[in-house]
Amino acid sequence: MITIVIAEDQQMMLGALGSLLNLEEDLEVVGKAKNGEEAIALVHKHQPDICIMDIEMPLKSGLEAAEELKGKNCKVIILTTFARTGYFQRALKAGVCAYLLKDSPSEELANTIRSVMAGKRIYAPELMDDFYSEENPLTEREKEVLGLVADGRNTKEIAEELKLKSGTVRNYISTILDKLEVKNRIEAISRSKEKGWFK
Repeated sequence: MITIVIAEDQQMMLGALGSLLNLEEDLEVVGKAKNGEEAIALVHKHQPDICIMDIEMPLKSGLEAAEELKGKNCKVIILTTFARTGYFQRALKAGVCAYLLKDSPSEELANTIRSVMAGKRIYAPELMDDFYSEENPLTEREKEVLGLVADGRNTKEIAEELKLKSGTVRNYISTILDKLEVKNRIEAISRSKEKGWFK
């Protein structure tokens, strides 16, 4: 019997997932958590084979919980609506065994659990496509400028630090916004974080 803990902050989804998995003869849900902190506590308590986690949850996200559980005997499967490259890269670093999207067919989840138990890794195909096709379009200098913007520096401070004219810095910033297809500096920072391009 494969034992499972599920972490999902939407109660209806949590209940439905539990019921679906318990219908499988070889699967048993031993704990349900509403956030990442509860998930970690339940994993320590029940020592399940698998922990299925959503990403965006209160108190502790699924990715933070997965990072904490890295190296434990419990295999983590991320089940989320977010196909973001940045999230996916972080999940890979946390040693997550599978990353599925919530619009996948329900039987796919049960099959993924069995595959993960057999030592396989399963990642949603659309994530793999994005992962390999999304190169950071910024040059090294543009990355440097954006990094200083993210540190809260204004145009004048960036110009002083990089020994450039303020006008040149403004040109760099406008090129960065164009390349990232965003309207302002804050969106540029969020877009880079979302894509996992920020160190």
